[in-house]
Order: sequence, then C-alpha cells, then structure tokens
Amino acid sequence: MKVLKLSALLAFLTLSILPSWSAGLQLVDVPQDSHGPAIDGVVWYPCAATPIEIKIASFDMMAVRDCPIIGTKHPLVVISHGAGGTFGNYHALAEMLADKGFIVAAINHPLDSGQSKVRNPGDIASMVQRPMDISRLIDFMFYNWPDRARIDAAHLGFIGFSRGAFTGLGLIGADPDWNFLLDNCPVYPGNRFCEQIRSGPIAPMSHDARIKAAVIADSPGGPLFTREGLSNVSVPVQYWASERGGDGVSPEDAAMIVQNLPVKADFRVVPNSGHFDFLPPCTLEFAKRTAEDEPELCTDKTGFDRAAFHKQFNADILTFFRKHLVEANQ
Repeated sequence: MKVLKLSALLAFLTLSILPSWSAGLQLVDVPQDSHGPAIDGVVWYPCAATPIEIKIASFDMMAVRDCPIIGTKHPLVVISHGAGGTFGNYHALAEMLADKGFIVAAINHPLDSGQSKVRNPGDIASMVQRPMDISRLIDFMFYNWPDRARIDAAHLGFIGFSRGAFTGLGLIGADPDWNFLLDNCPVYPGNRFCEQIRSGPIAPMSHDARIKAAVIADSPGGPLFTREGLSNVSVPVQYWASERGGDGVSPEDAAMIVQNLPVKADFRVVPNSGHFDFLPPCTLEFAKRTAEDEPELCTDKTGFDRAAFHKQFNADILTFFRKHLVEANQ
C-alpha cells in the first residue's frame, strides 16, 4: 500500500506531451434488448472546435455539442457511476480525457441512477445487472455508434466509483460471494439484498474481457471479494480508497480487495478523505439542494481540498490510461 503523494511536476509532464483537442459531446441511447431496458448515455470525444459551457442534465459541461470527431485509433474509456448518480458525475474528467485523445462514454444505470424512472437500488438486481449495462454500452460503441471506426477497440479502459467500482471489479473478472453479506446486511429502507440472498442463488455478474485496464474508486463489499473470487482478474488496476470511508464503505474494504487481487494494484489511499470526496466538487445549486437530506455529499472534513484532489485524481488517471492504453499500442 502507498499513501497518495501529489506530484505536480509529473502531472504537468504527462499533460504536456499529449496532443490537445477539445471535447465533443453526443447524447446517445443504448436500445432495449434481451439483456435489459434502454439506457441513456453520453459520449465525449476529440474535436477541433472551441468548447463552450452547455447544460446537460443539470451539469455545466465544457464541450461542443455534436462536434465532428477528429483523429483515429482513439482508446475508449467507459464510466460507471455510484448509487443515485448519473452519467454526468465525472464530466470534467471525461472532458479532460477527450481533450487528450480518448473517447469516453458513460450511462445512467437503469436500476439505480438518480435519473431513472425504474430506480430500485434496494433490489440486488441493481448490483448484478450493472456489469451487463456497461457491456451493452461497449457493444453499442463498438458496433452501433456512428463513429465506431474511430475507436481503437483493442484498448478499452474502465472507471467506476462506489457501486460503479464494484461493477468494475465484476467486469474485470471478480466473482463476489454474496453469502458474506449476511454477516453485515445493509439496513437502509427498502433494501432486500439479504432477503434475496437467503431465498436462493444470485445470478452471477458478467465479465468483459475486452477491458484492458481499470480505475476502481472506493468499492464497497470488501469481504465479498475473496482471493478465489478475484483469481481471474489479470488487467492493470489503479485502486483508489478514502482514508475514512463512509456510506457503507470502510477503509478495510479496499485493503481486503487489494490484498486478494492476483495482480499488484497501483493502490492510492487519499489522506483525510471520506467516501463522497471522490465525487467532484459540488456546485452551489447542488449543495443547497442536498444540504438538508444528504449534507455528506458536499461536506468535506476540515483541511481537505476536494477541488485540488480532483485535479490530481484526473491527472493520475490520465497517466494510468496513457501507460496501459496508449503506450501499450505503440
């Protein structure tokens, strides 16, 4: 384990040697099929126009709507949000990656997105279905997206936070043992996970061997991922953990998972951070809206600079993907 150390010089060098474009943006729809309902999504990609501020689903994004894509052989990165999140949570990270030559796609998971009409996060299906949601997004990007020929399909990355991190572990080969959840059942209203586990076998989480590198940020469920359950993970992993945890995630979760991984992870523990510090800084509008019911989403411990952390977080993710998705192709 290594504690995160900020390195402004390294980040500057990484950013300065990559080509810079602007972020184009398209809203997309993954159509309904036999594996699940239709899914709302957004794609960022390199374009040559000057970005402007546009509002998409309550987020102020810096991008160019429907700008023609430029360049070819762009690595693809897909993003999975946490419970109650949306495809726009990491738009600043996506815009930065698009500026540097990546195509980035994110979705609203149908069963536990804050924008979903069929939201049911207390059903264990909301966890099990998530990897298939992402695989369907990848299928759409590879086979149906109009600019699919611009994607370097051999170099695919993943980013996930919280439940999205759990999703990513499943995608890269992990098989959680749900029975371990019976020792510490979720207690929030409407949660039926343990009731469903006791009722019979839980459907396995699907894997996707097309993913070649993964960024995992503060996954819950550490005891569910045994050494045996993680034995099929073989891709490079950058694993981020909060020092203090929160929202059902403990610091021990990360330690268990990283220890049981068969690959040596690039493990980062963020000093003085809580679970929700992995969400980008809140806008004033969002902070006011959540102040009464969910103040923890926007409240940082004294001395923690969320904005500064996310600048470094984004830069280090870029460095990781450059190493494993760009340089691996040279």
